[in-house]
Amino acid sequence: MSNFWSGWVIVISLANILGCVWLIWWASKPKQGEAAKGDVTGHTWDDDLQELNNPMPRWWLWLFYITIVFGLVYLAVYPGYGAYKGTFGWSQTGQYEQEMKQANDVYGPIFAGYAKQDADTLVNNKMAMDSGRRLFLTYCSTCHGSDAGGSQGYPNLSDNDWLYGGKAEQIKTSILDGRRGAMPAFAHLGAQGIEEVANHVMTLSGRKADATKAAAGKATFAAQCVACHGADGKGNIYIGAPNLTDKTWLYGSTKRHIMDSVEKGRNGVMPAHRDFLGEDKVHLLSAYIYSLSK
Repeated sequence: MSNFWSGWVIVISLANILGCVWLIWWASKPKQGEAAKGDVTGHTWDDDLQELNNPMPRWWLWLFYITIVFGLVYLAVYPGYGAYKGTFGWSQTGQYEQEMKQANDVYGPIFAGYAKQDADTLVNNKMAMDSGRRLFLTYCSTCHGSDAGGSQGYPNLSDNDWLYGGKAEQIKTSILDGRRGAMPAFAHLGAQGIEEVANHVMTLSGRKADATKAAAGKATFAAQCVACHGADGKGNIYIGAPNLTDKTWLYGSTKRHIMDSVEKGRNGVMPAHRDFLGEDKVHLLSAYIYSLSK
């Protein structure tokens, strides 16, 4: 924040506080022509309901002044006046870093100990898996669900179907560096071509489809899709191309869903957690996820 805008914030903040002081003082002092204390102000409703001139209790009035003093002290101690950092130099970032350091001092050695063990060993360690589950619920359940069952566009982590491989090290790589899946759009095939490809894809997993359209779609699939999904449609874990011959569908298994994927493409992003969680925590987290499908 520039000095100019910082100065404006300070001036406006102080002006508002002083304005509150003046308003309370002005509202509480007697006014010329005002009814005497305890007298009727002249306002009457329903014939006998009258408003009397009874000022606020002094203790109530002083509460307003005490609140204003508290506000001034608070703004002097903590940042609030523009670029002024406060007497203690407190900041949200500083407090977060301090709390994270305290947590790392306590729990860091525990995660470091887990990091020295392979995934198969950790899977049989109940305490380790309890910690891994808490990590999962904190950092992964928003997308994959608390039961790791996933949802449309977010993979199920509790089955044996993996876009990038289900070995512990492959899962760890996915968490550390993230994944970016890209299914290109094939709108240029036209409505008929897209429907034909969708019918062929449905037959790959043994589902009923229009035989004529599926036969026509097979040729298009061979020309447009095998580079990623393979000639047999079983996918490629090195690029995250899904297996089209099983019962697992990331974006839906109906013909309409498949046609949407072919026509519009799909773009899935798994964020990287290397800098955020660190390798030790990711090692434990990947072991927990690995355990879900074992």
